[in-house]
Amino acid sequence: MPSDQSRPSENGVARSDDTGLAIDARDVHVTYADGTEAVRGVSLQVERGAFFGFLGPNGAGKTTTIRTLVTLLHPTRGTVRINGYETATAPQAVRQSIGYMAQETSIDRELTPRENLQLACDLYGVPERERTDRIDALLELVDLEAVADSRAGTFSGGMQKRLDAATVLVHRPPVVFLDEPTTGLDPEARLRLWDYFERINDRGTTVFLTTQYLAEADRLCDRLSLLQDGRIVATGTPAELKSEVGGDVVEISLADPSEQRTRAAVQAIRRVDALADATVEPTSQGVSVRTPNPREVTSDLVVALGDAGFSVTTFDVRSPTLDDAFLALTDDDPETDDGTAGAAPQASGVVK
Repeated sequence: MPSDQSRPSENGVARSDDTGLAIDARDVHVTYADGTEAVRGVSLQVERGAFFGFLGPNGAGKTTTIRTLVTLLHPTRGTVRINGYETATAPQAVRQSIGYMAQETSIDRELTPRENLQLACDLYGVPERERTDRIDALLELVDLEAVADSRAGTFSGGMQKRLDAATVLVHRPPVVFLDEPTTGLDPEARLRLWDYFERINDRGTTVFLTTQYLAEADRLCDRLSLLQDGRIVATGTPAELKSEVGGDVVEISLADPSEQRTRAAVQAIRRVDALADATVEPTSQGVSVRTPNPREVTSDLVVALGDAGFSVTTFDVRSPTLDDAFLALTDDDPETDDGTAGAAPQASGVVK
């Protein structure tokens, strides 16, 4: 448990004792002026150097939570410490020690990448003698050195995202918050950006990520929390969360995967006594069945579907994915939008 005692940092701002935590949020609530409880008792402890994922369905409160962690919103109740600084008493110290990449890029499209990074250096007070080397290193890191002096407005969406990521790192923050950083990018652009985030994490930067791409969260993140209705419903490593699914998944493709037929197939499978404890769901191609003994019930599945007049085209047994865990634990699909961005919180409001 972190100590309640404080000690002065180098610049005189009160800082909590060293706990090894980059993020320490305790019982955080955020209630909006219309009475909406967007965040209801969220607690997060993220160790320094971790790659932490924060997942949840549409409207779960992800963006509200991340805005509260980066001091853009004040919690109605609860405490947040980032890098040892309390957001309520030392918000400027928190902002100086983090990078925040929002869903929308914040670069100036009329400027070049080099000029955008120079502007970021000005904003964060990077010493003049360090700027040239630091900008050159960042341009190389995000693979933009060849276009460093071209106007950013001519770049693709992926290039602009990489430049945006570089600007949030110009002051070398120990913690970086990424709110849906690759939404809308093509697969190649996403891969390049993820490679960049992996590299900064390998260098010791703590990464806090919200994303809708669960396969990538599975690969990148050390630990994950799943948020639903403003509350954390599960936290653990990707392997731990997948183990919560409770069995392997049988994917069945049907010759006629229409909505009406897949619903009928689900009902046919649910009538099988041997599958009473299975979770059966329709898919775009047919039906998925989650069961702890898939190979023992294979013949029952085939017979049940055949007797009901269904033609099976493919039949596959696989281990659970993070998507399966997400659906099982939140009963929803991951989305990006919180649905709360337009409201103002009831407590202290948006920090100007």
